[in-house]
Amino acid sequence: MTARSTSLKAAILRGGSRNAVTTRGDTLSYEQLRDQAMHLSERLVADAPIGLWATAEVATVVGLCAALIAGAPVVPLNPKSGPSELGHVVTDAGLQTILAHPSATLPDELATLRLVPVNLDGDYAPICGDVTGPIPDGQKDSRTALIMYTSGTTGPPKGVMLTTAAIEANLQALADRWEWSDRDELVHALPLFHVHGLVLGVLGPIYVGGSVSLVSPFTVEAVAHGLANGATMLFAVPTMYHRIAVALETDARLADALAGARLLVSGSGPLTTDDYRRVEAASGQRIVERYGMTETLIITSGDLRAPATPGTVGRPLAGVALRVVDENGDDVAADNESVGEVLVKSDSLFEGYLRGGRSPDGPLDWFRTGDLGTLSRDGTLRLVGRASTDLVKSGGFRIGTGEIEGVLRDHPSVEDVAVRGVADDDLGERVVAWVVRKAGTTADSPELIEYVSQSLSAHKRPREIFFVTEIPRNAMGKVQKQLLSYDGQLKSTER
Repeated sequence: MTARSTSLKAAILRGGSRNAVTTRGDTLSYEQLRDQAMHLSERLVADAPIGLWATAEVATVVGLCAALIAGAPVVPLNPKSGPSELGHVVTDAGLQTILAHPSATLPDELATLRLVPVNLDGDYAPICGDVTGPIPDGQKDSRTALIMYTSGTTGPPKGVMLTTAAIEANLQALADRWEWSDRDELVHALPLFHVHGLVLGVLGPIYVGGSVSLVSPFTVEAVAHGLANGATMLFAVPTMYHRIAVALETDARLADALAGARLLVSGSGPLTTDDYRRVEAASGQRIVERYGMTETLIITSGDLRAPATPGTVGRPLAGVALRVVDENGDDVAADNESVGEVLVKSDSLFEGYLRGGRSPDGPLDWFRTGDLGTLSRDGTLRLVGRASTDLVKSGGFRIGTGEIEGVLRDHPSVEDVAVRGVADDDLGERVVAWVVRKAGTTADSPELIEYVSQSLSAHKRPREIFFVTEIPRNAMGKVQKQLLSYDGQLKSTER
């Protein structure tokens, strides 16, 4: 039975001896989390944004919970950010204070901030009595809980403001869809400065009363160990599942560990059909794909009780309304073929950007995600890319590059791939692919172009293929197509 919480604050303060969070070096029970977060919260100022040095350790979880108790909006900071990005976030968010472990080495860009150390060794008196306070029925906490910065691929990173009510609504919808309960333990190898790692991976288990085991940095061995020792869930990105799929070819213990899991979830990018099938064949487990973004939290997910459809990201969660529209704002046909932009309304939408409104919006407050997709008759969504980088307008056709990438990934010689459009005097844009070949394979351009033509319409085939040694990706494994080099004279970068 799914555990329900009156509020996120009540979940943080529930107490008890059950493990809330563990790492390779520390374990914190719910009682310890409550006591440490409560005492730390007394040093924080309500409504004043506070930075959180988001390393994968217990101190980060305590700092996050303390700020949420105090009512101070949390601004997670990526420890791997460059100086200019950190400086931008500090200035844009108006940060004056930062939470970090006392031993953390902070960069110069944070030197002017007041450090509030998250000291896990303090001798804290236990908290007694009801500390949650009464919460009237139907009342929502509309205060800003998180200010999470976008990746900044189309400009300076923007601060996305998420309310406590939005987070609670999303976590409850996910708990219902995934049958998530206090009996679950999550293996967590994701960064803690994104929605996937921080909201789903940390606040999710706390909200339902379960446990989270932080195993960063990701290794296949750490995941296998966690699942073999009682963990029931794994959240990962496609790059991680690819490494798991490769390891399964020679590691029977990994297959046994995965087979014992209750739920495997993939997100933050497209999971290849090949990796999905390899994991399923070796372990008997299917991977549930879900879709969301910082501004919307999670929008859709596969259903545990419905047949799996690899390459799709499921149906809308409870409280989410979804449309796929053409350039005129009209709904496209739900035929699993017609491509349009995904629009969403939900209880978990962000309240706005820190320095601006919730723009661009669709009609009647529908949020334009900028993602392209198709819908099936039962409302299942399939993503085909981003409108800004993954929609190719070629010869009068609207082509989503994700569909082409999916076909190419199924070719036995293709290790990785990215597709985008480039300017063409005749077609407007033509489809070009960047391909990383698997070691020892020799597939050439004509073979791969013909392979696509056998699966998709002729106008969707790549006109050129550029063989490279790697596809540029960010920390979450998302392809950075703006870094794909093309000057009209394609030359292989393979060595």
